[in-house]
Amino acid sequence: MLTRRRILIGSGLVGLAGATATFYGIGQLGSMQDYSATVAGMRSPLTQDPDVREFIRYATLAPSGHNTQPWRFRLRSDGITLLPDLARRTPVVDSDDHHLYVSLGTAAENLALAANARGRPGELHFEPSGDGAVEFTFGGPIDLDSALVEAIPKRQSTRAEFDGRSVSPADLQRLARAATVPGVDLVLLTERRQIDQLSDLVVAGNSAQMADPAFVRELKHWLRFSPRQALATGDGLFSATSGNPTLPVWLGPYIFDWVFSAATENAKYAKQIASSAGIAVFIAEKADPEHWVLAGRACQRFALQATALGLKHAFVNQPVEVPGLRPELAKLVGLAGRRPDLVMRFGYGPTLPYSARRPVEQTILV
Repeated sequence: MLTRRRILIGSGLVGLAGATATFYGIGQLGSMQDYSATVAGMRSPLTQDPDVREFIRYATLAPSGHNTQPWRFRLRSDGITLLPDLARRTPVVDSDDHHLYVSLGTAAENLALAANARGRPGELHFEPSGDGAVEFTFGGPIDLDSALVEAIPKRQSTRAEFDGRSVSPADLQRLARAATVPGVDLVLLTERRQIDQLSDLVVAGNSAQMADPAFVRELKHWLRFSPRQALATGDGLFSATSGNPTLPVWLGPYIFDWVFSAATENAKYAKQIASSAGIAVFIAEKADPEHWVLAGRACQRFALQATALGLKHAFVNQPVEVPGLRPELAKLVGLAGRRPDLVMRFGYGPTLPYSARRPVEQTILV
């Protein structure tokens, strides 16, 4: 979700990947057909008379940094508690657990939308004691937003170039309305000058991260190179979801070391941002876990509305993740002195293979 990195593999390596797959066979790599069928089951529509585990399944379809899925769920008689899973932290790219709590917010929004859609509305409340949890308590009036609910299994962070088409003013207004969450400001950048300035910040942030060996090691830990590996772990960044070839698990890390560089990644990000219709920047009123959860909720609502409108989106959070760039980003969006939370590009583009999720049973505390 939030810090995904695409491995740039040149055209010459595509042939190598194909030859390797032929030599080692589908048995070792796993097949994309089986992968896609399994992931489609994870993203099947919400049943008409679901139990609470169905609501949790929809919650887990939310985005998260490196697709770590850093959440756990505890069932209560009056609702569901969402807890941060600190074992799934990414301490290099997310040293203060900002992205972790944002991810908790995206999952909480999915959960609330799904429950509401099946007649079990409730309220979300952040509990600051302990590690910090989000309580979803049943009760209250139904306020159905079917478009957002139907978009949950279709939403994906699409790490590809878009087609450059602009988004109509009416749809921009729909996106802004959907993302309205008290305590969070949304700034939309659609003028090319501002988008270019944002692109410069992303490239600067990516260069700083690529120069940090600890960042690269942490990223590499979450990479998945074959369909079999991606399904076995149910998490991480699978190469095919970025439009790249699949590889044997033993070979993938070596190819990664060979082709992954600041220059190629910077060029890729610059092209992707240039192809986008706009940039959404989310900034909460305060920099604390409660407001990071709120930023996640606002971002998820924006992403779901974008999906419902036929738009794609992807995170470009480098200016948020590199502390030294945050003041410049805040100044660019007219909110100097605040800490930016999320940066998302959006536009019209292709659908790529979806990422896997862990089985719901693995996320529920007993």
